[in-house]
Amino acid sequence: MPYLYYDSAITFMLLIIGAAIVFYAQIKISSNYSKYKKISNSIKLSGQEIARAILDNNNLSNVHIVETSGNLSDHYDPSRKVIKLSKEIFNGETIAASAVAAHEVGHAIQDKEGYIFMRIRSVLVPFVNIVNYLGYFVIIIGVLAGLTGYLLMGILIILITLIFQLITLPVEFDASKRALEELKKIGNYDEGTDVMLRAAAFTYVASVISSLLNLLRLIIIFNKED
Repeated sequence: MPYLYYDSAITFMLLIIGAAIVFYAQIKISSNYSKYKKISNSIKLSGQEIARAILDNNNLSNVHIVETSGNLSDHYDPSRKVIKLSKEIFNGETIAASAVAAHEVGHAIQDKEGYIFMRIRSVLVPFVNIVNYLGYFVIIIGVLAGLTGYLLMGILIILITLIFQLITLPVEFDASKRALEELKKIGNYDEGTDVMLRAAAFTYVASVISSLLNLLRLIIIFNKED
């Protein structure tokens, strides 16, 4: 019986720690974004203009920039060669706007150069989406039917997600590194730019740690059920 309580305490602690790390990372990026979206960048250009300048400097005239809805919904779509920037980033002449826009252009440059981790991630995206969709459906059925096999499916889903996240890490860090280099080339390196990019990168690190802790938690539960 003491072992049962001990295992339960450990799994609960792992759950709380993982959630706390992700929460802290989100708070960090939100607070930095709130701070630097109020400070103008040194060359008074919008995120869209900065992105266009960097793209043109890298012979990427085929990549288009469009405004999209949402907050921090910015991303690069390699299949359509489109950089989508949220309203504040697209129009903002701020440090936050320049950092985020340059980061997304970093992904476009990776795509052009055939950056290996980005290529691997692009190949894995459909597979990971299918596994997550079908896996969680199986888990729901397993829970409703009272089957313990759903734990194995949960472990498999998190393991695949963790592998995907580990591949994503170098993609994001490399994009931020490229962003800093490109901003310096156009004379738009401001104090706070690297802070923004580091905070964004930490969210990916936090997700990896959280998935790892969650995987360990399910393995402990599975061994207890076995």
